[in-house]
Amino acid sequence: MESGVRTVALSTGISVPCFVQGNLEQIADDGGAPLLLLHAWGESRRSFGRLIASLPTFAVLAPDLRGHGDADKPESGYALSEVVGDVVALLDAVDVQRAHVLGSSSGGYVAQQLAVTHPDLAASLISVGAPLSLQGKPPFADAVEGLKDPISEDWVRESLSWYRLLHAVPASYIEGRVKDGLAMPASIWKASLRGFYEADPPAETGHISVPTLMLWGAHDHLVPRQHQETLARRINGARLKIYEETGHLVLWECPERVAEDVTSFLGALFKRP
Repeated sequence: MESGVRTVALSTGISVPCFVQGNLEQIADDGGAPLLLLHAWGESRRSFGRLIASLPTFAVLAPDLRGHGDADKPESGYALSEVVGDVVALLDAVDVQRAHVLGSSSGGYVAQQLAVTHPDLAASLISVGAPLSLQGKPPFADAVEGLKDPISEDWVRESLSWYRLLHAVPASYIEGRVKDGLAMPASIWKASLRGFYEADPPAETGHISVPTLMLWGAHDHLVPRQHQETLARRINGARLKIYEETGHLVLWECPERVAEDVTSFLGALFKRP
């Protein structure tokens, strides 16, 4: 497959757009694996634009997850296991046998579940500000449950203030995330969030045994350091790298640094005998 956005019909009954960079067939023939990017709740594949720009030589897959961005938006199917089912179906549809999986925030939760339930598909795991657990209603759940269509642009902008930013983020990038939020109907905001907080935490239900890099912002007020250290202990050999003076949205604040760490991490894996 050549670079560009493709609409992929999944065996789970929905279609999703997926950005593809590089020749997947050639990567597979060479025994390699592409980098699969899983975005956060309320975002889309476009949230990875700045990261992908810093990874020009990588084969990349970046889909919109169910209900998000330009993906189909059915009323059901938002349990964590079902979202992972979509990811498995995507890899099957594009004939990818294994992928290095990077998840941002709740996308990292999806990545953890994939690594637990389908370890054969995950060549490695890169967690970017991803939680140990999302079980139990978050403090903003009531605000989400009160949403009605059409979604207010003011509400979406206000929701972004839930996440403290310590680095300058381009205004165009922020506007992109506002568009992502407006693309989701109220019912999907609610169902998608419930799917996360009603699920059993992946690291409590099984083992993650693939090579793992964890990137976390020291000023993350949503994902405590203790939880990151616990998650790192539960993943044999996991490396936790802390970004000082960075909040929860590591991907937003430091995409170039994330790209450097991803390149170093995957490069070390490739050099292993």
